[in-house]
Amino acid sequence: MPKIIIAGGGLVGAMLANILAESSFEIHVIEKRHNPFVSGFQEKGRSINLALSTRGWHALQRIGLERELLSHAIPMYGRAIHHLSNEISFQPYSIDNQAIYSVSRNTLNLLLLKRLQNFSNVVVHYQKKIVSADIFTAEVHTECGDTFKADALIGADGAFSSIQQAFTKTDRFSFCRKYISHGYKELSIPPDSRGDFVWNPNALHIFPRKRFMLIALPNCNKTFTATLFLDFEGEESFEKLSDEAKVSAFFKTYFEDFVRVAPNFVSEFFENPTSSLGMVSCEPWYRGKTLLIGDAAHAIVPFYGQGMNAGFEDCLILEECLQKSPCDIFKAFQVFADSRKPDTDAIAELAMRNFIEMRDLVTDERFLAKKQIERELVKMAPDVWIPQYSLVTFSRIPYRKALEIGELQDKLLDEVLSQNLSLWQAVEQFKNLRTC
Repeated sequence: MPKIIIAGGGLVGAMLANILAESSFEIHVIEKRHNPFVSGFQEKGRSINLALSTRGWHALQRIGLERELLSHAIPMYGRAIHHLSNEISFQPYSIDNQAIYSVSRNTLNLLLLKRLQNFSNVVVHYQKKIVSADIFTAEVHTECGDTFKADALIGADGAFSSIQQAFTKTDRFSFCRKYISHGYKELSIPPDSRGDFVWNPNALHIFPRKRFMLIALPNCNKTFTATLFLDFEGEESFEKLSDEAKVSAFFKTYFEDFVRVAPNFVSEFFENPTSSLGMVSCEPWYRGKTLLIGDAAHAIVPFYGQGMNAGFEDCLILEECLQKSPCDIFKAFQVFADSRKPDTDAIAELAMRNFIEMRDLVTDERFLAKKQIERELVKMAPDVWIPQYSLVTFSRIPYRKALEIGELQDKLLDEVLSQNLSLWQAVEQFKNLRTC
């Protein structure tokens, strides 16, 4: 029975272990955190709520967890835009009532780890922080002195992966970690006086303020998890919010309706950490006996809600590659890495573009006019004109194709808005250009 080490028992590592557990592999998951079934784990103030969509649901369906998770998930059918005037407008994600789902990271991780307890060929080693690895021998060494060796090693241990670090010590490994100027801080909104949600729970709430924004996602306990995205330095930045009076004044100026429902926002602002936002791009993902997957290979900013969804899709695609090469794990690793990287490069680009859309464009008149035209095009030709957001979020079309199609659609929408094309002409041109 081939032995595989999976570094990291987070979302992607645990999902991959669940998928591979049903094959002929012996799986050892090396996880630095405590056993959550003994001591529990909390990452309060650090973890942005997850937005689960089609790609993630496919992976959960693959291992039979979708129904159980559904009881812990809240559907969000669109964006609730909180304007500076305190008015709220709604922008649906689709014309046919499709939704993304707000899910707690901890809840999902626990469900995945719990399922692993059903398999005799899977062992999760908790409190084992990896300090070094040999990617050519598939051997890892932990902080407490343990050594684990296997036939293959998969690094699923996040953006600051120890396995990724081992790759950087080899020749001709290209690596880039890039940070954006913004960081984030998590805050909370309790239930109202009746114990209910303070706002519509079936929406992702956005407070767009050009250079910065606040978002809020619903939780099953009738609270909202809010996240402030703000520059680290500058005129309006975390650097400037240095005392309680400045924090209070800033929020009252820009997020008045949030202030009314978040009584503890000032204390939480100083209690919770300010975390950075960055991207990881590297190549190759496969070398020796080792593969990088998920954030270890392609961490992205969270603004399209696709980080976890892309990581889960990685697991499904890797499984397909392994099934096509059942006698050669490393051929499957190579095929996976070569075929998947262009798509993760595309979603990294899309995530940054969506940040600008959420922060700046959702209240822009031209942007809203183009969205209205797009809704008309979808009604006219629903099988032809599928918006980029729907392709990314509600399908499994490769991310690179969604990026290409979205750019083509945007050019045609500009032509319609400028009255150079009619709606039907836009549909026909789109069909012809896609065929080409």
